[in-house]
Amino acid sequence: MFELVEPIATITFSEVVNDAFLALGMRNYWDGYFAGRAAPLGSAPAEVVHAVFYNFADGEVARHIPWVWGKVTPQEAIAVRERASADALRQQIGELAESADLVRVAELATRAALSAPTEGRALYAGLRAVDVPEEPVARLWHAATLLREFRGDGHNAALLAHGISGTEAHVLMALALGMRAEKFGRIHHLPQAQLAAVVDGLRERGLVDAAGGFTDAGREIKQQIETRTDELAAPAYDVLSADELDELIAGLEPIAAAAGEDD
Repeated sequence: MFELVEPIATITFSEVVNDAFLALGMRNYWDGYFAGRAAPLGSAPAEVVHAVFYNFADGEVARHIPWVWGKVTPQEAIAVRERASADALRQQIGELAESADLVRVAELATRAALSAPTEGRALYAGLRAVDVPEEPVARLWHAATLLREFRGDGHNAALLAHGISGTEAHVLMALALGMRAEKFGRIHHLPQAQLAAVVDGLRERGLVDAAGGFTDAGREIKQQIETRTDELAAPAYDVLSADELDELIAGLEPIAAAAGEDD
């Protein structure tokens, strides 16, 4: 389900949506990112957004929030993000956007997305409070985003339970992708000494070896976190029967494939 939901939800990080936020006066991509994704939390301060998003380095959120709230309200950011994301998804999937199958897929995905428990899921709960769009493409994107944030909140809980900080999580992700930490896009910009201290901390715990790669223990804890994340994401789909879940998977496959295609 992660592989099917992710391409649909992450269309919101495309150039179409970025351009829509730039037109509102955002200075760069990250202004729009934080305005759009944090908007369901209301005009929360940087400290709260940092805590909920979990994996950004100290100070990164504060470069954008609360500045963005001087240009756009959270309600406006929600509307712009929804409209532009639906436009981007519609452009990407072409004639699938007009199919009766998409209407049914959006219905099933929305049922799942609105059924999950909110306890301990701050970002998911905030997004649950947003009105569900009526238009099918926008509705599907919204449902996929709800499911993504539900999973993401659970992932943060799994990281916390395993004692892995946000920046450490990015180091482990880089290693899982076969990449050295200092080359990974989300953390390569950090000061060398800061990133080295994070890697050293993982090395002291026996998760990273002397060469900066995974140890067996590091690889194992990464797998435990991913497995627990999947387990915590599963309750969203309990509302669907086995046949409905099969129908949802079959319906999502061509949409996700089209949404994930490079231009």
